[in-house]
Formats: sequence, structure tokens, C-alpha cells
Amino acid sequence: MKSNGFLTATFIIAATLGLSGGLAGAADSAGSAQATSSFTSGEQDGAKTLDITNVTFETTNSFVPGRPQDERLLLRKTAKSREVVGDEGIEATVTVEAWPLGTDVTTKPLYSVTLEGLDATTEDSAVLVFNRGTEEVDWWSVYKLGTGEPLFDSYVPVLHLSLSRDVQTVRYVGFEVPPDDAANAKLREPHVVGVLTYASSDKVLRQLLLTCSDAKRAAELRSFADTVRTLTLEEKGDTVPQPAQTLHLRWSAWYPSPPNPVMASIPIAADDLDSAHAHLPACMKVQPWTP
Repeated sequence: MKSNGFLTATFIIAATLGLSGGLAGAADSAGSAQATSSFTSGEQDGAKTLDITNVTFETTNSFVPGRPQDERLLLRKTAKSREVVGDEGIEATVTVEAWPLGTDVTTKPLYSVTLEGLDATTEDSAVLVFNRGTEEVDWWSVYKLGTGEPLFDSYVPVLHLSLSRDVQTVRYVGFEVPPDDAANAKLREPHVVGVLTYASSDKVLRQLLLTCSDAKRAAELRSFADTVRTLTLEEKGDTVPQPAQTLHLRWSAWYPSPPNPVMASIPIAADDLDSAHAHLPACMKVQPWTP
């Protein structure tokens, strides 16, 4: 059919999830939720367009930080994207809504978060990680699963670690690289390289600002087009409950340029980033950061 200059073909998929039970200790309850996913292929001004909406449901475990211990959540994720075939990038948004499991989803959710992005995943029944890479740059935003509040952004895949091998005490680490037009004026300072964040599931525990005395070198290390960044964890001491842990943040040039890698190594001690014992490139220094 024709509509508004588009030649379109539409496919609709209905997905229904049945739920039974409810909150532990509450009266028995039952509920159901239904949502529609769709795919539309069209054409405008000689270019093919693809519009996709996917709606999925997910339930969490109990013990979600920020919620009653015996409560589980029902999450509804709506991912919408529009692609013009042949163009770079994609227009996409992700919405996550949350209700206590057993609640009628026609009622107002506990929270609703909508961000530009391709997808969102739950990690450890504790945080939401949004994939924000709609253009050429991959980056992620981490939010609290229990409340929908933001924690931090990262331009490397979010690193998960546990402080102990005996008891899972999970921490999350990311590295934010400010763009040239960063909203925070302090991050537009020419010597800034980025912000390293160390967080639990419910709060940021420490942030460190990395700077380089050579402004030209700092700009190279911030570059999205020319520089590859990786964040890894090294653990030593296999026989002890709490191994020595060190974060390694590495910068290298994209192929075909020579990689010329440099690395900053920052230990984790007493559930904190140990900046006093960091090993840094010659031009670099690190200091506590407060947005």
C-alpha cells in the first residue's frame, strides 16, 4: 500500500507472556501482558527504509538492589530503530519499564527509562546496561535496576568483577571519554583524557580523572576515530579468598597505523581505586573526580 510517499510492507508479530504467582508472602495473583512487535520495509526518495519495533518481557530474581528483598520485577523492553539502507548509523531508542511482578502493567510503572540506543540488558539482577552505539562509536550507559537511576557512562565494555572468590561482591568499572562538546565544561579542558568509574550496583564508589600534560597527546588519546581503548582486570593469588586485583586501561592506534600502545595500571585495594600506587604513562596523572 502507499502512504505519505512511502511504499511499505508491514509485518506484525504479537507476543503474549502469561504470569502466575506474585510477591512472596502476598495473596495469590495472576496477570498477563501483551505487546506487539513490528517490521516495516519502505522506500522514500529512492532509498530503502527499515523500521523495526521489538517488545520483550523479562523477570528478575529477588534481592534487586533498591527494592524489597522478596520482590521480583517484571521488565518490558521496547526497542525501536529506523535505518536508511546505505546511510551510516541508525536512529534507535530503547525504553525499559519496570513493575513489581504480579502488578497489572496497565498501571504506572515504578520507572520508565528511554535512551538513544540499540539494546538494554540486565546484569546480575542488579543493573541495566544500555548499548548506546547508534553511530560509529560504541558506548554504554549503566543504570540501577531497582530504581532506574543513572550510574555512569563508559566508552569501553563495562567490566564486572567480584572482590572475593568466596562471596560474590560485584563491582562495575567503566571509562568515559568526553567528546569535544561535553556538557560538563571541566571535561572540555584540553588536557583531559577521561574518567575511570568504579561502582557497586547502587552507587558510584570512586571516580578518577586522567589527564595528560601534553594537550596534543591528550587529544589523540581521546580520539574516537583513531584510538582503540580496552579495559581488563588482572588477578593474582589463586589460593587466597581476596586476590590482588589491578585494572589495566590500554590505548592503541587503529589499524593500519602502528599500534604504539600505552597503558595505565590502577590497583584495587580496600574496595577502592588505589590511585597512589597507579602506574601511568609519562605524561599522565590521575586525581579524584567529582562531576
